[in-house]
Amino acid sequence: MGKGNWYNGVKGVRGLNKLELMEEMRRTYGLDPGGHDWHHLERVRRLALYIAEEDHMGDRDVIEWAAILHDVADEKLNPTPGEGTRKLEECLRQLPVTTVTLETIREVIHAMGFKGGSVDDPVLPEAMVLRDADRLDAMGAIGISRVFAYGGWKGQPIHLPDLPVREQMTNDEYRNGPSTSINHFHEKLFKLKDRMLTPTGKRLAEERHAVMKDFIRQFTIEWNGPQ
Repeated sequence: MGKGNWYNGVKGVRGLNKLELMEEMRRTYGLDPGGHDWHHLERVRRLALYIAEEDHMGDRDVIEWAAILHDVADEKLNPTPGEGTRKLEECLRQLPVTTVTLETIREVIHAMGFKGGSVDDPVLPEAMVLRDADRLDAMGAIGISRVFAYGGWKGQPIHLPDLPVREQMTNDEYRNGPSTSINHFHEKLFKLKDRMLTPTGKRLAEERHAVMKDFIRQFTIEWNGPQ
């Protein structure tokens, strides 16, 4: 994860176009080892635009801006929520969009996140599209890879058979309570399929969910050894 003021050197107020913003994101998040790198942002951007096109949902411009910026204020990637909000606001001030569009982009970004499963479903179609895209990138083969990348980055064990799966969590418990990479499948990832909000998101989630189920089935067989 890049440090400091990532927005240094870019254009002033309302002067940052999408290509410039994407380049800033590439420089800032490009080598992030925890699964929130530039490639994650780009996959989510492409997925969101695909869902919007397939389902005829939302303003494509709003969706693309929000997709590029959706991790800037993420609690996992900032020392405090306030620091994440400050960075996001610095960025939003530089977008060449109307005040109304800016407010919509902000609302879409703030609708992101899992937060222990306690977050309400968004109402804006743009937020529905982007949330599905972001959650799809947490599923399937990519999602499996990201789980272990993030777990290693955070210092979590792969698996502790005696550590129970948490069924109900506050946001603080979700972020800071004891868990493992394998428990994360049960605490979050297996729940995503039934929480998709768009027709295309639901369709794509089916296959990715099956891939994760197959992985955990095989992992359990190998962990337990020959019987």
